[in-house]
Formats: sequence, C-alpha cells, structure tokens
Amino acid sequence: MEQVIIRRAIPNDAALLSRIARQTFYDTFTGTCTEADMQEFLDRVFNTSQLAEELSNPEDYCFFAEINGQSSGYMRFKEDYTGFPLMKQWKALELKRIYVLTAYQGKGIAQQLLKTYEDFAAAHNYEVLWLGVWEYNERAKKFYANHGFTDSGYTHVFPIGSTPQTDQWYWKFIGNQDRND
Repeated sequence: MEQVIIRRAIPNDAALLSRIARQTFYDTFTGTCTEADMQEFLDRVFNTSQLAEELSNPEDYCFFAEINGQSSGYMRFKEDYTGFPLMKQWKALELKRIYVLTAYQGKGIAQQLLKTYEDFAAAHNYEVLWLGVWEYNERAKKFYANHGFTDSGYTHVFPIGSTPQTDQWYWKFIGNQDRND
C-alpha cells in the first residue's frame, strides 16, 4: 500500500483545492441535478477566491491527502452550528466535506482523512462529531456507519441551484455524552 500523507492546506493551495473540489463534487453528484445547476454551484462554492478565504481562516480546517506528492482527496471541518443549531448543546465539530478523486477511491484515503478529523476532535475535547450526507448517497452512509456514525433523525435542505436535495444529519458521540434530543 502506498503511503498517504495528510497535510493541512494553506491559502496558496486555493487553486489546487478548487480543481479537486470541483472534480470530486461533480463526479459524486452529476446526474442528481441539471447541468446548469451543477455548474452554478461549482462556480459559486468552489471558486478560488471563496476557497482562499476559507483557507485563510485559522479556525476552518482543510487537509489534503497526498500519494507520491499528488493530491488524491481532501476534507474540511469546522466548529460551526449554523446548519444544525441543536448541536449547540455540545462541543461539536462539523465535517463539512470529505472527497477522494475517483482514481484513488478504495485505497483507504477517506479512512485516513476521517481518522485525522477524529484525532483532532479527541485532542480538542469535542463531544460529538457530525456531518450531512445526501439521503441517496448509500456508499457514504455505509462508510460513516462503519465508522460509528448514526443517522440523527434530522434532515436539512441542501439545494444544488434550483434542484432540491435533502441531507441527513449523521452524528457520532465521543465518550459518554447524553443525547438530549
């Protein structure tokens, strides 16, 4: 197995991140919305200036996975309660994105990225990890379930342009946290 290096992205990585983010999102969700909606979303969310702003925020964490110096995937996480205010009752860390380029899938890269996220959460005393997953993304739901995440029973709307989509909130409690939901 090839060695995977996980490194934090810096603002100068914005163009690289834009290229990988656009490609992985497109590969994952093409066909779930119109092509026009997809392109508008990619241009708005994954443009270089938007990503450079995210990468410039010291409390917004983005990491690349690299094999032989080539970026093969990335993840982004942040302490952010705006999408799921119920989480404010705990110290919670949201996994905002985790994607691996198609050519590198099945090589354990997503697992290593997720471990980095979990290790960060443990080192910073988070009580719960959470994320949104598209209701029809069975592969992702299985991946998260295999790593101890469960469906919280809560959902949120995640439109791609004018195409309505629904994400399910998944969570993973660390230690003996009570769920007061």
